[in-house]
Amino acid sequence: MPKTQNWQWYLEKVGEGEVHMHATEKTFYSGETKFQSVGVVQSPVYGKMLILDGDTQSSQLDEFIYHDSLVMPACILNGNPKSSIILGGGEGATARDLLACKTMESVEMIDIDDEVVVLSQKYLPEWSAGAFEDKRCKLVIADARKYITETPQKYDVIISDLTEPLPDSPSHNLFTKEFFEIISSHLNPNGTFALQASTGDVHNLELHTIIHNTLKQVFKYTRSYISRVPAYDTFWAFVLCSNDADPLLLTETEVDKRIANLVTKEPKYYDGITHKHMFSIPKYLRAAISAQTQVLQDNKKFEFAETTGAAF
Repeated sequence: MPKTQNWQWYLEKVGEGEVHMHATEKTFYSGETKFQSVGVVQSPVYGKMLILDGDTQSSQLDEFIYHDSLVMPACILNGNPKSSIILGGGEGATARDLLACKTMESVEMIDIDDEVVVLSQKYLPEWSAGAFEDKRCKLVIADARKYITETPQKYDVIISDLTEPLPDSPSHNLFTKEFFEIISSHLNPNGTFALQASTGDVHNLELHTIIHNTLKQVFKYTRSYISRVPAYDTFWAFVLCSNDADPLLLTETEVDKRIANLVTKEPKYYDGITHKHMFSIPKYLRAAISAQTQVLQDNKKFEFAETTGAAF
């Protein structure tokens, strides 16, 4: 067991009445950007960790679980992705995994906070693993909503790797029905859209159900899925959307076949069995999503904002 006398602790509020504690051995950076607070610390359990506004974003030990979950299903469902765009993704790991697709010709990464990108390149180069130097990758420091609204480009894969849409978050207006309609209009035929969509645990799932049901108003296929990310100490939820293909129809054999044909290096987390597990969401989450749908149909309790953010 490592010695504890030099440890400090950071407390992460994960909900009303709940905090999680992480020991830290070293602080590489602590400060404020124009948009958010940033910390890069060393954990005796998880290695280096990136923290934004007091929330763990990723850790050296298990970031592959989060990023495989976010990127791989969208690429595998598309089957032949050549163009992609990332909304957010400051550490560069999302770009890294998109670039691992043999067919990928271009990856655009749009992040509003250039300081986080620079800090990640300095302190967390393992995350991007050379992605920013890849000639197929284009980094743009800009407001993601404005950029994708104005670009004439369409994409095979769109990934939203943004912070949660809390009222004081810079990503608040990137989870609205209006914005998801913009996303849909920028997908090529058979295009896929995947996003991180808050927690999927039984005691903290309202935000996910609202995001899911906002997306359901826009896309033909809207499928929630979950992965347990140890550094988050919870099941993290995602949503995969398409107007042409349903991830629930992919068999284990087909997923493994597409991975072998498409990906340059076998993913550490994602394969056919994991795909089936991820999309087999528990009954409590299915029930919560359905209940949220019924609330919308029955009494319009939640109004989905056009410009100011999703209803939560």
